[in-house]
Amino acid sequence: MPADAPADRSRRDACPGAVTVHSAADGGLARIRVPGGTMTAPQFHAVFAASAALGDGQLELTSRANIQIRGLRPGAEAKLAERLREAGLLPSLSHERVRNIIASPLGADQPLVDELDRELCSWPELAGLPGRFLITVDSQGDVSGLGGDVGLARVGPDWALLLAGQDTGVRVPENQTVTTVIAAAQAFLVERRQQGSTAWRLHELTEGPQRILRRLALPVTRRRLMVRPAVPLRTGFATPRTLVVGAPLGRLDAAQCRELLRAAGPTLRLTPWRSVVLRGVEPSTIIGRDLITDPNSPWHGVTSCAGRPGCVKALADVRADAAAWLRERPEPSTQRVHWSGCSRRCGRPQGQVIDVVATEEGYEVNEKLTTDTAAALAVARRNT
Repeated sequence: MPADAPADRSRRDACPGAVTVHSAADGGLARIRVPGGTMTAPQFHAVFAASAALGDGQLELTSRANIQIRGLRPGAEAKLAERLREAGLLPSLSHERVRNIIASPLGADQPLVDELDRELCSWPELAGLPGRFLITVDSQGDVSGLGGDVGLARVGPDWALLLAGQDTGVRVPENQTVTTVIAAAQAFLVERRQQGSTAWRLHELTEGPQRILRRLALPVTRRRLMVRPAVPLRTGFATPRTLVVGAPLGRLDAAQCRELLRAAGPTLRLTPWRSVVLRGVEPSTIIGRDLITDPNSPWHGVTSCAGRPGCVKALADVRADAAAWLRERPEPSTQRVHWSGCSRRCGRPQGQVIDVVATEEGYEVNEKLTTDTAAALAVARRNT
């Protein structure tokens, strides 16, 4: 859904989880929350082994640095939950859909994320947060622009408190970060209840950030942090021994998962740009299996929803069409491009994006209708 589209919250938030599985055209869809994006190598192996045994054998990386399994057979939820619990990826059944914490993929903030996650799961009322409610922890200036409901952004020795993606002027000492974020999440639930609202996100409340800030009653500075738009982390070596590996359209097959594990150290870190950060990688390491390591790859910045046949609402096989377009593209786009199987635009990144949207008549590219796939590809190429 585009950022400026009106929100319809008349229905229940049906955001899938690892236990609350969504029924898709290709079977059950489970979304496994990975706060901060960090997984141990055994955990990553456990997830793709679960997909091989219970689902379609592939993994999907999401725009919130989580991971999905598709094609689950009926009744597989209990077996999946058991596997995830044994791997340490399901610490709370009641809170598993609300453990939405994104952190800077190249930062060193996983201990803070882990503490936030434990505290979040310790408050029974916070299980009532919507599955879309998002917390960001930004030490590198790269994820605040993703528009979290509550966020922390590093400012010198302290952290700036962000609400609905904007700096509030509150500065939080290191030892008060967790309590402040939890208090803001609790205040959201109280304010939503008092407004009689069904909002899923903080900005959907009437004067949401202002009212939450008043409830927190924290001192405010006049200086404000300028929140920059989120820019996708490019694939390739980010440092001499830190490699960012992209997954084409965010999808990994079993061979690609094994290739990642072959090159990985003790941990892997998922990013909000459907890529994986590997640390301790030798500069001579070659990653194969059609994974993306070239910072100038034409796949950079291109995303899509599931499309046909996985989604019953999709009007086209957008993955195949996007791949066909990419095969004809000589160089990477200077803008991000998102292919959607219908007007819901699932998985669309935040910010400026060229929208290629399937309709009954063909594709719309930035709301201009074309009559066939070839024309859509040509328009998308001209726009990039």
